[in-house]
Amino acid sequence: MCVRCLVVGAVALSCFDISAADSDSITGKVHQIEEVTVTSRRMPNKVATAVPVQTLSIEDMNQTGVQSVADAVRRFAGTNVRDYGGIGGLKTVSVRNMGAAHTAVSYDGAPVSNCQAGQIDIGRFSLDNVGMLSLAVGQTEDMLQSARLYASAAVLGITTERPHFDWGRNASFRVKMSGGSFGYVSPSVRWWQKIGSRVTTSLDGTFLRADGNYPFTLVNGKDVTRERRNNSAIDSWHGEANVYYDMPGDGDLQVKGYYFYSRRGLPGAIVLYNPVSTEQLWDKNAFIQAKYRKRFSRRWELQAQARYNYGWNKDTEEGPQFTGNHYEALHKQNEYYMSATGLYRPLDNVTVALAQDGVINTLESTMVGCPDPTRYTSLTALSARWQQSLLTVNGTLVGTYITERVKSGDRPADVKRLAPSLSVSVKPLADEMLYLRAMYKSTFRVPTFNDLYYDRLGSRVLRPEKADEFDLGITWSRSFFPAMDYFSVTVDAYYNDVTDKIVAFPTTYAWRMINYGKVRVTGLDFTVSTAVSLPKGINVILNGSYTWQKAIDVTDKESRNYKAQLPYTPEHSGNASAIIETPWVNVGYSVVAVGMRYYMSENIKANEIDGYAEQTLTLSKDLRLNRCELTLRGELINIADVQYDVIKFYPMPGRSWRLTGIFKF
Repeated sequence: MCVRCLVVGAVALSCFDISAADSDSITGKVHQIEEVTVTSRRMPNKVATAVPVQTLSIEDMNQTGVQSVADAVRRFAGTNVRDYGGIGGLKTVSVRNMGAAHTAVSYDGAPVSNCQAGQIDIGRFSLDNVGMLSLAVGQTEDMLQSARLYASAAVLGITTERPHFDWGRNASFRVKMSGGSFGYVSPSVRWWQKIGSRVTTSLDGTFLRADGNYPFTLVNGKDVTRERRNNSAIDSWHGEANVYYDMPGDGDLQVKGYYFYSRRGLPGAIVLYNPVSTEQLWDKNAFIQAKYRKRFSRRWELQAQARYNYGWNKDTEEGPQFTGNHYEALHKQNEYYMSATGLYRPLDNVTVALAQDGVINTLESTMVGCPDPTRYTSLTALSARWQQSLLTVNGTLVGTYITERVKSGDRPADVKRLAPSLSVSVKPLADEMLYLRAMYKSTFRVPTFNDLYYDRLGSRVLRPEKADEFDLGITWSRSFFPAMDYFSVTVDAYYNDVTDKIVAFPTTYAWRMINYGKVRVTGLDFTVSTAVSLPKGINVILNGSYTWQKAIDVTDKESRNYKAQLPYTPEHSGNASAIIETPWVNVGYSVVAVGMRYYMSENIKANEIDGYAEQTLTLSKDLRLNRCELTLRGELINIADVQYDVIKFYPMPGRSWRLTGIFKF
C-alpha cells in the first residue's frame, strides 16, 4: 500500500468518529450521548487591575489581520514600535517612551534578555503557537512572577497555547500554510499529544521566507521615481517543544525547548542614487527552561524557574570603507538564570510574596577591544497585597546588586539599588464595575554591554538610567441591554521622569556614551471596547484606543532642543478594529493611525515625518467535517496603499495580500 494512501486513511479516520460512543457492558447496546454546548459571555480587557493591563487573544489577532507580534503590539495604547522595514527588519517596543531597554518581554512567564543590546527584537517571535499577548504597565498582577519582571517598567507577556483536546482524543494535529505578497511563504505544523492522564506534550515547527523586494516611491525634489527595496530577503526557522506535567497535589511542571535561526538582509536606509546594500545578519537563539508551580495549601504557593539561553549572531558587510572590502563581527551570549518566588497568605485579605533571581550573563565578541565581560546579577523583590471588597493596595520593594568581571581594562562600578512601587485600586460603588487606580513605580536600567564596551563608543563609567512612573486611571464596564456582552472604558493619565539617560554624545574626537539626558513624558491612554450578540448567530466586537503623548527633552535649558518632542514620538496615535462574526463568514477590519513626528531632536519642518493610517481587511471562514476543522483566511493589508516610514528612510510595504489555510485533525 502506498504511503499516500496510508496518510489519507489516517486523516479520514481522525475526521470521522468511528468509536464516538461506547457499548453498555450490561446490555451490549450502544448509547449515543447528546452533544452539549457550553456558552459564556465575553470578557473585556481587565478593568479591575491596579495597573493598566491590555490583552489580545489569538482569535482577535487572526480576525483583524495581525501579521506579527510587532503588529499586534502596535495596537496597544501607549506603545511605540520601531520597525526598520519589511519582514526581516528589527522591531523593538517602547512603552510610554521609557525606551526599549525598560520593557521586559516574558515568554510563558520566563523573562527574555539580551545583555548586549538591552532590547528584544520581537520580530523573531512567531504567532503560530501564541494563545495570548498582554501588556502591563508597571507589573503584572501575578504575585508569583520573577523578580526581573517586578523590576521592569512594563512587561510584554507572550503566552503560548497549551494543549487541549476535543472529542475525547489523545492527539491533535494542525497544518498551516500562509502565502502572500513579496515572496512570502510560511508553512507550519503542530502536534499535541496526551500521554497518560497527567502528561501532555506539544511540538511546533515554522518556516518563513520572503524576498521582501516591495516597491516604493522615491521623491528627490521634482523627481519622483518608482524603486524597489533591495537586500530584504529573509529565511527563518522556529522550533519549539513542550512537556506539561499536572503533578498530584495541585502542582504543575512545564519544560520548554526553543530554537530559532534566521538569515536576513538588512536593507539599510534609502540613499539617493545608491540603492546597494550588502549587510547580512545571521541569528541563532536556543534556550531550555523549566517552570515548577505548586500550591501547598490555601496559604502557601511556590514557583521556581530555571533557564539556559544561548544567543549567536554574525553581521557581515562588503564595501571599500572596510579593510579588505569586508567587515564581519561575531557575538555570542550565554545566560544562566534561576528564580524562585514564594507566596504566603497570613490573613484572608493579605498576601505576601518574596522573589529571588540569580543571573549570570557572558559575552564573547570579535569587536575590537571587547573584554569578554561576565555580569552577575542578584534581584530580590518583596511584594505585599492588601485586599478588601472595595480597596486593593499593592506595594513592592526591589533590591538589585550587579557586579561585572572583565578580561582586560577597568570594570564598571558595582550597582546597588532599592526601587519601590505602590499601586492602589478603589471600587467606590459596590454594585458597579467602576474602579479608580493610582500607581507609582521607581525603575532603572543598567548600561548594556554595547553601552559599556562598544569600540571607541562605550564608556565604563556610565551610571544606571533611572525612571519614575506615575499613573492615575479610571476603568468602567457594564452591559446596557441583554444582547450586549459588555461595554468597557479605561482612561489613564501618566507622567514619567527619566534621568541620567544614556545617550551617544559628541566629544572632542569621537562620539561617546554618557549620562546626559533628562526626559519628561506626559500622556493619556484611552481604550474602549464592546461586544454585542445579535440574532441568527451574529456577533459584533468593537475595540479602539487613543494615545496622546508629550515626551520632551529637558536636559539643557540653553539648548535649542530644550522642551522639544523626542524623535519618533507622535503626539497623537491610535487604532480601531471591528469584527463581525456570522454563520457564513467572519469579517474583520482594523486601522492603525500615527500622527506626525520628528526623526531628529530639532523640531523643525525639515525633520518631520508624515503621519499615516494603515488599514487591513480580513475575511475568514471556519468549516467543520465531523471531527476535522478547516479555516480559510484572506487578508488585504494597507488597503489604501499608503507609503509611510516608521523609521526615516526605511519605507514600509504598500498594499499587500496574504492567504492562509489551517487544517486541524
